[in-house]
Amino acid sequence: MLLTSGGLFESGDEMLETAFKYAVERVNTDPRLLPNSRLTPQLERVERHDSFQAARKVCDLLSEGMAAMFGPQSNEGSAAVQSTCDVLEVPHIETRWDYRTKRDNHSINLFPHPTALGRAYLDFVKAKDWKKFAIVYEESDALIRLQELLKDPFIRQRQVVVRQFLPHQEYRKLLKELGRAGIKNIVIDVPTKSVQTVLKHAQQVDMMSEYHNYFITSLDLHTVDLEDFQYGGTNITGYKLVDEDSQAYADALESWRSPALRSSGKEPALTTEAALLYDATRLFSRALTDLDRGQKIHIKSLSCETEEPWPHGISLINYMRMINVKGLTGDIKFDHHGFRSDFKLKVLELTHDGLRESGEWNIHTGLNMTTNYTRAAEEIIQSLKNKTLVATVLINAPYTMLKENHESLEGNDKYEGYCIDLLKEISKILGFHFKIKEVDDKKYGEKNDQGEWNGMIKELIDGRADVAIADLTITFQREQAVDFTMPFMNLGISILFRKPTKKVPKLFSFLSPLSLEVWVYMATAFLGVSLFLFIVARFSPYEWTNPHPCDPNPDVLQNQFTLLNTLWFTVGCLMQQGCELTPRALSTRVVACIWWFFTLIMVSSYTANLAAFLTVERLVSPIEGAEDLAKQSHIQYGCVDSGSTQFFFKESTIPTFKRMWAFMQSARPSVFTESNSKGVERVKKENYAFLMESTSIEYIVERECELMQIGGLLDNKGYGVATPSGQHALSSALIVE
Repeated sequence: MLLTSGGLFESGDEMLETAFKYAVERVNTDPRLLPNSRLTPQLERVERHDSFQAARKVCDLLSEGMAAMFGPQSNEGSAAVQSTCDVLEVPHIETRWDYRTKRDNHSINLFPHPTALGRAYLDFVKAKDWKKFAIVYEESDALIRLQELLKDPFIRQRQVVVRQFLPHQEYRKLLKELGRAGIKNIVIDVPTKSVQTVLKHAQQVDMMSEYHNYFITSLDLHTVDLEDFQYGGTNITGYKLVDEDSQAYADALESWRSPALRSSGKEPALTTEAALLYDATRLFSRALTDLDRGQKIHIKSLSCETEEPWPHGISLINYMRMINVKGLTGDIKFDHHGFRSDFKLKVLELTHDGLRESGEWNIHTGLNMTTNYTRAAEEIIQSLKNKTLVATVLINAPYTMLKENHESLEGNDKYEGYCIDLLKEISKILGFHFKIKEVDDKKYGEKNDQGEWNGMIKELIDGRADVAIADLTITFQREQAVDFTMPFMNLGISILFRKPTKKVPKLFSFLSPLSLEVWVYMATAFLGVSLFLFIVARFSPYEWTNPHPCDPNPDVLQNQFTLLNTLWFTVGCLMQQGCELTPRALSTRVVACIWWFFTLIMVSSYTANLAAFLTVERLVSPIEGAEDLAKQSHIQYGCVDSGSTQFFFKESTIPTFKRMWAFMQSARPSVFTESNSKGVERVKKENYAFLMESTSIEYIVERECELMQIGGLLDNKGYGVATPSGQHALSSALIVE
């Protein structure tokens, strides 16, 4: 029994015709499909976008008796065919992108569901983590195709520019505008036939460097000739639905090369629509086979005027929606709404060897990159061979310095330092050349309130430098704008200050070994003992003596411990010098012994403390850390302007650091310096503390004896080599090495 299926094809659809014929031939040679019947194709040509002609042609085909209708590809023609098939209940099989989210009862479309396809585009952009990118499109349908990408909250946090290629306008003009805006990540939604032209024009306006990333939304990227771009290092990526690794694909491609099926002299390129049409024919034949087992199928002539439906149409559509088959585009299955939302896409990346699969996407797990990292690392390193990279540097010892005789030198020979040595070693390992360029504004890089960067970061963003190597701190904000290697040095913020100087001894410095209270107590004891000894001597009869030994009965007796003599006696004992006065009475001798013992202890203690004061000089700094700085105002303190240290205090939520930032902001004159060297000079000349990286402080302290580091580290961070965002070659190569 002959079963006829109709196909409507528009001009330019020769590949689809070939695919349809080949699919029918394969069905007829497969003993498992329609064993008691033979499928025959009935083809008609219609003008593209001509709905009237399409409606007339479909009626002509249905009048001859059709089991299903395939095509056409345009929206207008397909809508006309669908309307007729719905009335006559004939399955309408499509393989085109259709933005409608509701399917007709008698329609089935093998093209991936637009929402699911939009999710695939979104997952790619998320995986790349583009902070700034553009979406350029040609047809208005693209905005519907990309609506999942445009409405996602993640994308709203990015800088997105959406522009349309105007009719009869060269692509160069718009691409040049994007280049001037500093956009290097671009999503391109144009017809497959225009992809090569767009990329060619991008190449002509210098938008095809290794820093540019292009994502092509067309599923036919594998059919585009990209040979002109595969050696430029540009990142061109897209998705592919066709499973080129399957045996069915190899057989199909071989058959389409045969003269019997090929309609032109060119080698065929299997497009997604052609593969889908092949799969649709196989799916239709499988459903027809299953339906034929349960009921006898009769093909009859249908009239568009009588509108009498085909009795087997709805059953055939239901069978097609229920069964699963494996085709050139992977597993074909439909959800309960009749959409093909469960499908797989291969990620294609352009390399020096052409397009290569580097990952896979599906609705369940999203995007999974499966790159061979060993091979990728080799390719990255190979891409740097013999290239000349522009390295932006900032003069700051010991990282980058000008040689003493730099005025008589040229180029890279003028510079020396840790970063220069590091750059030389990297270039030797990876085989690239470099040209050193001093940053124009002598700043590391900070983003202002308008979101604009300065310093080394800006030069990387603008493409004026390929790498920034300096004492450049890796911060979260900078990582949003550029890429960093792993840290080559770990450090933290500390305080640089002058060492305390020797003080000129004061006139009464001999009093320092004992406190003021002790001296007061000693003076009190001296007066008290003197007075007590005077009184005791007055009361004791043994202290009264005859002033004239020759007169045995004198009228007047004399006491040697007058008030002045008593004071002199206690002073002599205190000074351990003695005097001619000696106590005679037991009471006065006891008082004297007590005073002698007291003076022995005090003199010994004083002598020991005085020796310590004379041999050890205590140099006490007025500040011991950040807390001390924050509590006072007579010592000014600051850091390098537009650096990571300034940003640290600006964004800190710690109360101490917030107070310090408020002080630095309000201080006049400004406490911020242009460079570390100027900050060091200010420390040496003024009452000023400089906040800078600990490694730089260690270097300076070793060479400036009058300076020292105060306290410990205020934070922990690292220095890294920065490269433009999206250009991971140097960073990846450093990690590999």
